[in-house]
Amino acid sequence: MIFRRSACLLLALSCAAAIAPASAAPAALADATEDRSVHEGEGALLRLQVLLDRARFSPGEIDGMVGSNQARALRGYQASNDLPVTGEADTATWAALERDAAPALVDYTLTAADIAGPYVELPKDAMDKAKLDALGYGSLSEALGERFHASPALLRKLNPSLDEARAGTVLKVPGVSAPATTKAARVVVDRSDSVLRLLDDGGRVLAQYPASTGSEHDPLPIGDWRIVTVVKDPTFHYNPELFWDANPTHEKATLAAGPNNPVGTVWIDLSKPHYGIHGTPEPRGVGKQQSHGCIRLTNWDAQAVAAAVDSSVPVILQE
Repeated sequence: MIFRRSACLLLALSCAAAIAPASAAPAALADATEDRSVHEGEGALLRLQVLLDRARFSPGEIDGMVGSNQARALRGYQASNDLPVTGEADTATWAALERDAAPALVDYTLTAADIAGPYVELPKDAMDKAKLDALGYGSLSEALGERFHASPALLRKLNPSLDEARAGTVLKVPGVSAPATTKAARVVVDRSDSVLRLLDDGGRVLAQYPASTGSEHDPLPIGDWRIVTVVKDPTFHYNPELFWDANPTHEKATLAAGPNNPVGTVWIDLSKPHYGIHGTPEPRGVGKQQSHGCIRLTNWDAQAVAAAVDSSVPVILQE
């Protein structure tokens, strides 16, 4: 299917969160991640983020570092589980999360397809991207990062020889789960909280995801909207006239599908023209960078939302 609506380009802002240098050997980090008696340190943070992800309160990109998306996920999880809402991983929150006793890290064996890719370093300019037949992954670590909801830097920390790995190599990766199959009754996006929530008929939160929700130039269109269609692997029809910060030398162009497409791997088209819920090629910026008015999620979270909605599900965009 061809994506026929103009969508939101990413703002050219630098990411606020940087990956810190490794402070522990990979084996030590893996062991610390699985030590359920320890609730502090890098290993505990990694385990916390994996548990939140599996509980459907997404911390965004799993990186084993304290950040705003982790705090949002904790507040959402705590509110949904009748716990004191602190945004901190306190004793009661750990006790509730650790009812899930599955390992936080699991083994993954690389396949020949994983190694083959293909992987291509992409140009930054939209006009140059429009010349390509696909906008796929730039590296194995990026592809695995999307599959396991993790930052490429974290995967390299856990697996220092990742970039030289071959088919058959066994890696340590976050033990994330597949999207739930439960259908949502409505979607609610809170601009002030920078989150998207899926709710059931009774108003219970089924899932929560960090989101970029507009900017001063292109604010979130507050109101009640409906879903027109859900497009997987959309092409992107770039119209520079719709973007205040577009390069004045740019022309209209169609960008190929792929995870590094400006709207990622999913476009959920809303009844507000030119607006939608979509993925991104820059997952670490979700909830931190601004958008052109659309609701931007990580690709994996956008896929989870797409699996839970259809044209009967209302979308409420609120302050």
